Amino acid sequence: MRTSRLTTTAVAVAAISVLATACTGQSEAGASDDPNAKTTINFWHGWSAPSEVKAVEANIERFEKAHPNITVKVSGNINDDKLNQALRAGGSNGPDVVSSFTTSNVGKFCSSGAFADLKPFIEKSKLDLEKTFPKVLLDYTQFEGKRCALPLLTDAYGLYYNKDAFEKAGITAPPKTMSELASVAKKLTVEKGDGYQQLGFMPTFHGYETVADHYLSSWDHKYFDENGKSNIAKDPAFAEMFTYQKKLVEDLGGYEKLEKYRGTFGDEWGAKHPFHTGQVAMQLDGEWRLGMAEDAGVGFEVGVAPMPVADDEADSYGKGFLSGTIVGIAPASKKQNAAWELVEFMTSDTKAVVDFANGIRNVPSTFEALKSPDLKFDPRFTTFLDIAQHPKSNTPDGAVNGSTYQQTLQDFGFQYEKGAVKDLQAGLEKTARQIDTDIAKAK
Repeated sequence: MRTSRLTTTAVAVAAISVLATACTGQSEAGASDDPNAKTTINFWHGWSAPSEVKAVEANIERFEKAHPNITVKVSGNINDDKLNQALRAGGSNGPDVVSSFTTSNVGKFCSSGAFADLKPFIEKSKLDLEKTFPKVLLDYTQFEGKRCALPLLTDAYGLYYNKDAFEKAGITAPPKTMSELASVAKKLTVEKGDGYQQLGFMPTFHGYETVADHYLSSWDHKYFDENGKSNIAKDPAFAEMFTYQKKLVEDLGGYEKLEKYRGTFGDEWGAKHPFHTGQVAMQLDGEWRLGMAEDAGVGFEVGVAPMPVADDEADSYGKGFLSGTIVGIAPASKKQNAAWELVEFMTSDTKAVVDFANGIRNVPSTFEALKSPDLKFDPRFTTFLDIAQHPKSNTPDGAVNGSTYQQTLQDFGFQYEKGAVKDLQAGLEKTARQIDTDIAKAK
């Protein structure tokens, strides 16, 4: 849950940057332990909500029952900053198995040696990755051929909409193209004084989840060319997305008016989220929002659909942005074989994946779990299961400096949407140069 929030990854990128010298070369330092010996391993994760912690503990109990010789000591609410401090320090009190919500940092995790190389473990266990996991998930858990993580659970993003507001406005179906999204957003917007009684859709880049990479999932796009250089100024999808987003901002009242209204919103993770309260009628969000809306007791019927796609790519409707929780092994661990037993169980045992997905209310990460009859979910949740398996669903490319390039692109978006940057093409070219410079310095 709660992945790919660029506002939370900047600190993590900075923390990881120290690891290049600290961890490189340690990936097989502790892989000589006997996995059948009686031992205790440390598992560090980032979940903190009581229901999430309970689901983690239940999963660990199932593992310990299947592996009675291995005891797992669990530490929760560990963000990437804390995790990386521990990975640098090493020692017997450090983690053996590590998880992160930040798929954008896998390039950094793998290239710096922050997470151990899993190839020898995968080969020894004969785990068939292609038959187990969807391709996008395999892509975002490796970097330049080095696999340092496996997918644990998946996040799929779609469009939530207020069915009552739709009916009142005479709208019979959710939008399928970006031009339809703009049209529906305008119909659903009800102004009140110098603000809004209801906003059809919050389009600004500071809006909850309406960040640049989530928007871009609606276009066929490529962040880097075949030479590894930034492609954002050459691929027309980027200019089309920024042009679309800026026009939507203007059509719905303008940047200043929208940002003033955004200041009235409740916390993204609380009951007063603007979609829950009816302040916005449509919301781009992950699968977890469905359960949160139900828990908040919203006073309207919630509809769920895939995010609309670019007008000239209507045949790709059904795709969406994907990310998820990743899990790996600490390179300094002296119990890597035992650690692998937990990693393999949590990521590939169908019952473990299904039960964990049910508990966390995320999308399961394996083909078998996705089609399991034991999945318990609201019928609307099938939308996210379908998005997770759509062949054109996508996630940002990995980079040696993690999510830095995404943050650089997002920072450009902040400047462009408020009018500080006038020339879109020149701005994209300047941003591309900055991205290339940052990556070159990180190598």
